[in-house]
Amino acid sequence: MRTLLILIVVLVAAVIVGDRVAVVMAQNEIARRIASEYNLPQQPSVRIGGFPFLTQAVDGTYHDIDIRVGDWNDKDVSVHGLDVKLTDVAAPLDDILNGRITNLVAASATANGVVAYDTVQHYAPDGIESITYGPDGMEASGKFSVQGIKVPAKVVATVAATDDGIKITPVSVRPAAGGPAIPLALVSESLAFTVPLKQLPLGAHLTTIKAASDGIHVTAVAKSVHFSDLPKP
Repeated sequence: MRTLLILIVVLVAAVIVGDRVAVVMAQNEIARRIASEYNLPQQPSVRIGGFPFLTQAVDGTYHDIDIRVGDWNDKDVSVHGLDVKLTDVAAPLDDILNGRITNLVAASATANGVVAYDTVQHYAPDGIESITYGPDGMEASGKFSVQGIKVPAKVVATVAATDDGIKITPVSVRPAAGGPAIPLALVSESLAFTVPLKQLPLGAHLTTIKAASDGIHVTAVAKSVHFSDLPKP
């Protein structure tokens, strides 16, 4: 009986080791191909969820795949801490292990990242000298033209996802200490602007935008993601 128990333990250990080797191979291949497709400076970190992996691989379906990209650039817009989660992924193991991820299909892809305020300021109108986060949300400080006169003030703005990118809209103005009051109507149109980030990797379009202390947190979602249909960067 003792010998049988030892044999069972050895077999289980072998299966587990084989399972982990297979999942590492698959993760590395997905990471390599995504880095190639999006010209990333380094391979992202990929984690295929669920255990055991081999039963998922044989079935060709995976409950979730997490991809940690890190920093990513779309033209002149930098996104930091970019993570992508794929759910209900269909991908034959033979395709993954042979470098054919074009057949991979995910029911959904959700991407999250942060756009730093330095990047946001790059698209801000003249007069805005700094962008930070305060008690009322995103704040833009500077000297703004009011009837031809430069007046120092701080503008509180909202952020929202639009078809053109991240829309920045002033909602209130606070004059500098001792400075004159500035009606919002005089600066709202001239200080509204858009950061042209329309989507994140895997064709995910912006859905949720939120200002925070470290920048603008963005969430983008794509449905029925076919790797064969992905737009080239």
